[in-house]
Amino acid sequence: MNEQMRKIGRSMSIKMGVTMSFFLSLIGMGTSGHFTIPGFIMSFLVSTALSLVIGFLVPMGKVSASACRALKLAPGTLPARFLEALISDLIYTPIMTLAMVSLAYNMAMRQSGGKAQLNFAAMFFPSLIICFLAGLVIISIIQPIFYKQTMKKYGAGSPATGK
Repeated sequence: MNEQMRKIGRSMSIKMGVTMSFFLSLIGMGTSGHFTIPGFIMSFLVSTALSLVIGFLVPMGKVSASACRALKLAPGTLPARFLEALISDLIYTPIMTLAMVSLAYNMAMRQSGGKAQLNFAAMFFPSLIICFLAGLVIISIIQPIFYKQTMKKYGAGSPATGK
């Protein structure tokens, strides 16, 4: 059972990491006003690598389950799912946004020979707010879908329903 849960956790980390990286890279590039395919691909690859590292280092299932137990939320309920999405968003989004804005800032400074009149904080904080809100919505929608698919794939039942 323990090995099965590890497989489920790894699978969820990969699915969520790749999906969140895709959407946050798309949103970040779209809101920058300078969307390019090479920029999106680079952003997506860096973001995916970063999110996979976070996913393998942070046991999201255990962290979320502990928080739900502490607040006495039944697994699978809407409040529990929202808390799980919030925790995931609080862990992933600031790190990924910092990395992506740093990448964009450094590229802009390099391309301008260091003469670009950019303020890192003015780039970072609006991006963080947008990505945090978008991430919360995306996680709230896709995490339960991926969870059901993964549980079905590994023949495990949902903790809330046993199905």
